[in-house]
Amino acid sequence: MIQAFGLTSDSRKDLPPAVDDVSFEAHAGRVTVLLGAAGAGKTTALRLMLELQHGRGITYFKGRPLHRIPHPAREVGVLLGDVPGHPSRTVRGHLRMLCAAAGLPVRRADEVLEVVGLVSLREERLGTLSRGVDRRLGLACALLSDPHTLVLDEPADGLSARESRWLHGMLRAHATQGGTVLFTTSDPKEAARTADRVVTIERGSVVADQESADFARNRLRPRVVVRSPQAARLAALLRKEARTGHRSVEVVHEEGNRLSVYGSTCADVGEAAFRHGILVHQLADETGDMGPGAGGVEPAAVIATAPEESVAAPASVLAAVSSTARTSAETDVRKQPETFESAEISRPAEASQASDTAGTTAVAHSDDPARAEVLDRSDRTPSETASGSASPSKTASTAASPEAAPAEAAPHASIPTPRPAEAVALDSSSPLPPPIAVRPGRSPLRPLRYELRRAAGIGTGFVTAAAVLVVSALTALVMGRIGHTPQPRLLAAWPQQLPLPPTALGAGLLGALSFGDEFRHPALAADRGTVPRRLGLLTAKLLVAAATALMLAFLTVGCDAEVLYVVYGRELTQVPGDWISLGASWAGVVVGCAWAGVLAAGVFRSATAGLAAVVAVPVVVVPLVQAALGGATWDPAGLPARLRKSFLLQWPFGGDGSLVAAARVMAQPMGAAMVLVLSALSCAYLVTTLRSRVK
Repeated sequence: MIQAFGLTSDSRKDLPPAVDDVSFEAHAGRVTVLLGAAGAGKTTALRLMLELQHGRGITYFKGRPLHRIPHPAREVGVLLGDVPGHPSRTVRGHLRMLCAAAGLPVRRADEVLEVVGLVSLREERLGTLSRGVDRRLGLACALLSDPHTLVLDEPADGLSARESRWLHGMLRAHATQGGTVLFTTSDPKEAARTADRVVTIERGSVVADQESADFARNRLRPRVVVRSPQAARLAALLRKEARTGHRSVEVVHEEGNRLSVYGSTCADVGEAAFRHGILVHQLADETGDMGPGAGGVEPAAVIATAPEESVAAPASVLAAVSSTARTSAETDVRKQPETFESAEISRPAEASQASDTAGTTAVAHSDDPARAEVLDRSDRTPSETASGSASPSKTASTAASPEAAPAEAAPHASIPTPRPAEAVALDSSSPLPPPIAVRPGRSPLRPLRYELRRAAGIGTGFVTAAAVLVVSALTALVMGRIGHTPQPRLLAAWPQQLPLPPTALGAGLLGALSFGDEFRHPALAADRGTVPRRLGLLTAKLLVAAATALMLAFLTVGCDAEVLYVVYGRELTQVPGDWISLGASWAGVVVGCAWAGVLAAGVFRSATAGLAAVVAVPVVVVPLVQAALGGATWDPAGLPARLRKSFLLQWPFGGDGSLVAAARVMAQPMGAAMVLVLSALSCAYLVTTLRSRVK
């Protein structure tokens, strides 16, 4: 379960906090909804719960705060906004990358894809997905690790009525199997139709915490929506007839030519308009939202009736208009803010119509209030709900079928209440993904597998490598044509006028993108909102960057030599005599640039900063090192002997020569500058890692 206590966001300047002392509970086996208009503080409350935003208060997930859970993604599935994935990655590749990060088998990605109905779209790029498919993929990411708790922010926003029913059915099935579901919405009818408990937030504070049946009785109210070019005249006539007939009718004139009539029927309104020759463009039934403060008190705008009368609003609202006329009228319904105190939160017309077809019960006639049915799921336990399923597979369609219990109708309005078995019905072919019985333990190869899938899942690396090889080959041809170029620089395609060769720049760019893409698309830790600073992840990125840089360096020399041989012959492709030390220097420069890009992007959270650090090594740091040395040189020839005397070390297999060669590479200004930059960036990364852990 989820227990939130005193969630309060930090206030900015003189503005009140977006969330102020919000406390509620979301129990296991039930669906809990945070309801509120745009700007009420729903998303801020979720971010405070998930520790993505600074503030006060604490939230317990099964008795533990999120920062005390070793692997939050395995306990809490999160969907905030769009799926945080690279737009060039495929749907299947994205899920497989997340499986590698969580230590799950790759078949888990295919299982979840089948559940959410994305098998046919598994090769589509994330950047081309529609809103509905993106929501499905987001739910697949949340269910990937089989979490106990689901936290979703506006999961049905922008979805069609059919997709919304499917999504709510999946959430209901998860709750029926004992999980905890918490999601936000701004539609009170959606909350009443799909939730077991509704927590209403207004201006950052909890104003109501109710069971769904109580919420529907107190919050929702049937009304008639009218559009007419003579709206003011029609409103006056309806008020006059209500006073004459001593009926409780409320007429609200909204923006434009739209009226909302409470306490009447389509038939009465239509007949009144016909008698007085008033043209009507729309006449439809709706369920209006009475606002967070609605309850047993009548709104101030309700017209007074005779003291001895207590007339209930006619309950035959939904039956007053034929199905054909009603369908055509409802298609013209749009959101319009009301002018009275409790504003309406209305869904689009197609969603309103779909909710009627999905199982909104017809209300009873005013003279027979006992016929009004109110669904009360609060008295049913998860075990009772599950026992009513027709299939042991616990599909979403059978899991969301609680019984309806009759209740006494409200005294002033008959509330249309939902039938969840119809509203959240799912195809029997879409069960929840199978549970993960065995949790894999820690593995040192898990970050490496993740990094390999991340790097190979998009074409950026391959395109960059191809561009580097082409530019290097062309540069080598131009240098060979000009002549008077040392053989090592010719093979490396490194002119004297450039601070770095194209290969080193390409390796640095790939290293910078390895962390830069993580911060731009934080798919690795969507529940934390950023990239976790783990030394294992850094080690994996350094290893992959080094391997990529060495391969790129080898291919560059080979391609340049082959192109020079084809164009100019054998003369320009002679192998230098000291090729071992030159090869070590070449590999050191390329790998050093790649590591500098990785570390700088990890410290500054930007690929641009990583590439800037790579370029700064020869442009800024090398001149500083040369100025500090003052032209002095160091001969490392006696270094092995001094090390043997000091530490009693013996270098096997002629290690003295390799040690001297490495020391000479680092003694050069470029090598010394690279070592200095890598040391500084490594220390900075460690400091930021320790600081994030302390927080």
